[in-house]
Amino acid sequence: MSLRVAIVGRPNVGKSTLFNRLAGQKLALVDDMPGLTRDRREHEIRFGDFELTLIDTAGLEDAAEGALEARMRKGTEQAIALADLTLFLVDARAGITAFDEELAQILRSGAKPVILVANKTEGRGLEGFYEAYRLGLGEPVAISAEHGEGMADLYEAIRPHAEGKAEAEETEAYEWDDPLKPLRVAVVGRPNAGKSTLINQILKEDRLLVGPEAGITRDSIGVEWQWEGPDRNWPVKLFDTAGMRKRSRVQNRVEKMSVADTIRAIRFAEVVVVMMDAATPYEKQDLQIADLAVREGRAVILAVNKWDLIEDRSEAGLALREAAGRLLPQLPGVPIVTLSALTGKGLNKLMPAITKVYLDWNAQVKTSALNEWLAAATQAHPPPAVRGRRIKIRYVAQIKTRPPTFVAHCQRAEEVPDSYQRYLVNSLRDAFEIQAVPIRLYLRKQDNPYADRKR
Repeated sequence: MSLRVAIVGRPNVGKSTLFNRLAGQKLALVDDMPGLTRDRREHEIRFGDFELTLIDTAGLEDAAEGALEARMRKGTEQAIALADLTLFLVDARAGITAFDEELAQILRSGAKPVILVANKTEGRGLEGFYEAYRLGLGEPVAISAEHGEGMADLYEAIRPHAEGKAEAEETEAYEWDDPLKPLRVAVVGRPNAGKSTLINQILKEDRLLVGPEAGITRDSIGVEWQWEGPDRNWPVKLFDTAGMRKRSRVQNRVEKMSVADTIRAIRFAEVVVVMMDAATPYEKQDLQIADLAVREGRAVILAVNKWDLIEDRSEAGLALREAAGRLLPQLPGVPIVTLSALTGKGLNKLMPAITKVYLDWNAQVKTSALNEWLAAATQAHPPPAVRGRRIKIRYVAQIKTRPPTFVAHCQRAEEVPDSYQRYLVNSLRDAFEIQAVPIRLYLRKQDNPYADRKR
């Protein structure tokens, strides 16, 4: 197993910047505003010749019990408890504060090893570097996370702890996916729809920060989990995302970065769970989020939260399905899961629906079966004649999955009406029972083998 390393410190000392530097990519949101990071984020990296699991945490600060900052602090304390090693980051440019000394005392009293890291030592930061000795955590490691300075010294400080950690690697073959990768599921929706609460309920732990305040989640946080299905175990990576408001309402820079991070999570996901509030489903923003997932080629599930607050559930359920067919025609048969993220009621229906659309998203159809379908479909509803000339579709083949993508070869492909292409896609869905995932059908003109032949 890789060495688990938690990066901790007070707000705005550069924890997320160091996290991104070590990860080699911009995974965590970074800004000058203190307290930007709220949930802990984990990412596996290779640092030199050993493996690390980095844990980025919220800044530790004093706060009243029950306040948002206090809940953020609790998540950081959990990260320290789970880690094998703690990197205690201080701001050498600002100098050592009383709260740094308090944090140092807490870390010294713990049983886990701690490496003191003085960040922002470029320029005038050396004075604060020497000041860090008084924290009683040994010699600090001088770095500049923003400029990448001091990474070799940090490597040397971490190496003894990594060498003492036994590395083991387990591989297991699964029939449903080769090579095995966790099923990536992004939970998206408007602010305060219950996305973080849903993931906490799935994990059976308070992994993500939740509360009545809208917009608590800022980063897209990935959490690994394993679902014990009826016939096999499914490794899953759940992505909690920031709530997406209407573009006109997104004003500040941090929220713009959060929305961009959510869009990136949708693009890297395989299944997108669109969370809606049962009291106000299918608002314009819900439909736009679902449409974005379809345009990105993702499989989609609609999860209607707070279902326990609905009185006439039978009538409301019928209304949900009727509205889905009317408002989301690009997703015929999309699964709708009604649940309560707070109580967990209805949660048992979510993963079966997710794995079903995932398998449809990976659907493969034999070329012979496709061409039998094409012959029947064009015979039942022949392609229209354009300028008195009938269009003939010769044959069709599948060229890729994820989502299922097909190419049909025909004469004058550019003249086939969009309505007839929609007919073919819907007929293909019905024939092979591929629902709730995007189907891409391209019409391609056949090459004339005699066009360039010299006479």
